[in-house]
Amino acid sequence: MRVAIFAETFLPKWDGVANTICHLLDHLAAKGHESLMIAPEGAPSSYAATPILGRPCFALPMYPALRLVAPRPGLGSEILDFKPDIVHLVNPALLGISGLHRAREAGVPVLASYHTDLPGYLEKYNLTAFREFVWNYFRWLHNQADLNLCPTRFIRRQLADHGFERLEIWGRGVDSHVFNPDRRSHLWRERLTGGRPNAPLLVYVGRLAIEKRIDVLRPVLTELPDIRLAIVGDGPERQNLEKLFAGTNTVFTGYLTGDDLPAAYAAGDIFVFPGENETFGNVVLEAMASGLPALVASHSGLKDHTHNGWNGFQFEPGNSAQLATLVRWLLSDPAYRDRLAANALEYARGLTWEQNLDGLIGHYERLVASHRRDGAMAARPSGDAAMHVAAAARSV
Repeated sequence: MRVAIFAETFLPKWDGVANTICHLLDHLAAKGHESLMIAPEGAPSSYAATPILGRPCFALPMYPALRLVAPRPGLGSEILDFKPDIVHLVNPALLGISGLHRAREAGVPVLASYHTDLPGYLEKYNLTAFREFVWNYFRWLHNQADLNLCPTRFIRRQLADHGFERLEIWGRGVDSHVFNPDRRSHLWRERLTGGRPNAPLLVYVGRLAIEKRIDVLRPVLTELPDIRLAIVGDGPERQNLEKLFAGTNTVFTGYLTGDDLPAAYAAGDIFVFPGENETFGNVVLEAMASGLPALVASHSGLKDHTHNGWNGFQFEPGNSAQLATLVRWLLSDPAYRDRLAANALEYARGLTWEQNLDGLIGHYERLVASHRRDGAMAARPSGDAAMHVAAAARSV
């Protein structure tokens, strides 16, 4: 099969979307499929067996690390020579418009995958006035695809409530050979506890950005002064967070790669993740695979795989007092915490990337077969993008 991918974001920016794309490209190569990807400029020229064509992009003022490719005539026309069987739009926003046009020109089906709750992020950046515009725009864009994939049941309900059509679930996996309890080491325990390895250790892994609500963790340290917190990752909020957590038992590690990241997970006792706008949360599965119970904000895609009292708990978004109560309870009952950790490990080990990506290829194959069986699918004309964006804006 020949797969053309239009990726709205990719390396060097590292997040859950880039992580998922890397696993996808590895899997396509391993299964003998051919692929070509269009991505923002700055990406590597290839990954696994996939050539990557970087295109000029611009940074969002509110989030400079996110760079977007504006649609323009002819963008992505290289896929016409590639002759794909299907076009996959990953997290479509602007580049996705060009992907739609090229797919219709090539006469092949389009699959779009939804990864980021951008409308929810707008609230965190005091841009709520634009939320309905963004929902209307994304609905228009996704509803031109022949199939829309979302990562969890929670997000599928959310998208359906906003009028998105042809929705199916494509979850995520975790590599339990990389992330596992055997990575636990005294060296990393010493490092992340600030030299107090016997102290309880909470771990957060992810981008340091406003929408991740890391500030919710600060009152927990006041309530429970004997615990330690490791904040693993980097991002635009790091300087502000370092000021906020000054004087507490908190270690900031920056980005970790290679063997360091799984070692950091495994060094902890409890994983904490307060962001309430997560569509899936790859890091939560990585933490569970490392043998940690997870405490997560309930209003997000994390609800699908964090089960209260079994492999972790959900807490009310922004409720630091409730989170502190859960932490105190689990630390006071090590036997129960160990049961949660064992269940988390069992759950994560059942979610492999191999199985997950075979399922995605199954979606590809069904769309391609349907397209060939029924002839050219009835076109959903993309029309003029500016006209649709203007219409969306008028509805706000």
